[in-house]
Amino acid sequence: MTADQAPIRVLVAGLGNMGMSHAKAYAANPGYEIVGLVNRSQVALHESLRGHAILPSFDEALSELKPDLCSINTYSDSHADFAVKAMESGSHVFVEKPIATTVRDAERVVACARANDRKVVVGYILRHHPSWIRLIEEARGLGGPYVFRMNLNQQSSGRTWETHRRLMETTPPIVDCGVHYVDVMCQITDARPVKVRGMGLRLTDDIAPDMYNYGHFQVLFDDGSVGWYEAGWGPMMSETAFFVKDVISPNGCVSIVMNKGAKSDDHDTHTKTQLIRVHSAQMGPEGRFVRPDTDLSMADEPGHDELCEREQAFMLKAIRENIDLTRHMNDAVQSLRICLAADESVRSGVEINL
Repeated sequence: MTADQAPIRVLVAGLGNMGMSHAKAYAANPGYEIVGLVNRSQVALHESLRGHAILPSFDEALSELKPDLCSINTYSDSHADFAVKAMESGSHVFVEKPIATTVRDAERVVACARANDRKVVVGYILRHHPSWIRLIEEARGLGGPYVFRMNLNQQSSGRTWETHRRLMETTPPIVDCGVHYVDVMCQITDARPVKVRGMGLRLTDDIAPDMYNYGHFQVLFDDGSVGWYEAGWGPMMSETAFFVKDVISPNGCVSIVMNKGAKSDDHDTHTKTQLIRVHSAQMGPEGRFVRPDTDLSMADEPGHDELCEREQAFMLKAIRENIDLTRHMNDAVQSLRICLAADESVRSGVEINL
């Protein structure tokens, strides 16, 4: 085995839902060697990870183990600091979304990657999903300007609600989840986002007085496209119309159709599309539609863990083939900028110019 084929030595920080899935993906890929796991508390490990000790300190693990790659899956407010420390120590970085909790910190991560010639991949899992890739392709084929209608509400209880409350110590739902779907909007239209309008409401005493667990916003683009996104977490959220994914243009629309039995707190529900429906607005001389809607079955699409494996395969490829990730990083900063502007609009009550 040549030096460039040697396994990438990876340190995994954070063993929650996403961190555990990514750790399993590294364990399943011969291109990686897990050299350490970091978590603030001891947790049960998947059988593929047994034998690895769980270390309590990221800084100490980074200094002692000197990994080639740090996989940062901790709470959002630590993402930027951990990423910068990792790159300054010589490590490449995979970091879960959002890349940071402020635009300044996001730009600091990107600047550090450039200064140290390190690769940074942000965990936009939908970019590796064949069905979402197809959705974007079909929507672009229709041509703009577009109307984007997207949401992801989660009726959460028990451990899921506990996780949501912890996330909301630093990040509202429209930012934590919104960056995914704003990224999809920006991949479909090449237009520049110019304005954001947001509204939100605190629906529970279980979170801080200055936090809200329900929000929605509108983003306006310079080609006339408009987007709407909604996200709410908690035991009070409705299971009705919790998953809406529509892209509409003058020439028709593309929509994701979910199974009736889908549950809002199921991770696979967040990524599985079930069915993509393509509708053409073209009408004949009698004013009737020229063609029926086309349903694209996605029955064999990958599950959540397999998508994480695809993400980490891309991370490995980016390192070994020296892929230019400039656009990837800039897109991550842009989607965060839009969602943070939405949060600012919620809190200030005014429209934000980008």
